[in-house]
Amino acid sequence: MESLPAVSVLRLGFVVPRPDLALSQWAEMRLLIDGRDVLEEIHPGGVSSCSREKWFGRVEEWPLAASDEPRRVELTNNDCVTDCCGGIFVTIRRRADRVVWTGWENTEDIRVPVPADVHFDAARYDAELARAVADLSWEEPVDSVTRLMALELAESDCFERWGWGVNAVHPLRRQESAQIVVRFSPLEEPYSIGSTFVHEVPVSRDVPAEEQVRRFIDRVAADDPRGTARALG
Repeated sequence: MESLPAVSVLRLGFVVPRPDLALSQWAEMRLLIDGRDVLEEIHPGGVSSCSREKWFGRVEEWPLAASDEPRRVELTNNDCVTDCCGGIFVTIRRRADRVVWTGWENTEDIRVPVPADVHFDAARYDAELARAVADLSWEEPVDSVTRLMALELAESDCFERWGWGVNAVHPLRRQESAQIVVRFSPLEEPYSIGSTFVHEVPVSRDVPAEEQVRRFIDRVAADDPRGTARALG
């Protein structure tokens, strides 16, 4: 009987981007395979496509979730659309008690060799994804407030009661300060540039994250959110 390839070990962790440099200010997911930063080796300076904002919701919807159905997953980009500037892709699939990463692609530079198939123990793989998502030790105040704000707005109807829908919530880091950006537009015209408004919510290091989120939610619930927002377009 042909023996299976050796099992590798996956280690995940979020890394906070430098203020004002990355287009997305959500923390990036960094991964090590057997202690090696494989993505940095084949795509030096690449930006993670699996940022923190994609790790909310159901486990099966997480970027690196593995199922019986193969999924082609974008791992890195050049802080740009990969169709334009390229990036790293891999196909993830669960096979019995293993998770296998196959079909590596480097569309940023096809001359760079890509890894061979990588096998992980499925139980340890799932546990590592859950551990990384549950670990909040890396968060700065802006990350904590953004995470709680995104979760609260997903469950609250504070914007909907005024006929508005939230399009995006993301952190904005600056050298001397940080804020949360909340974009919203009419429910009947989602993502309409001419009708999109922005709340820029300052983040305090001295006030608990839960309290900062509650203050914002209460303010929006009490009055039409356009009153204190900035219009785009």
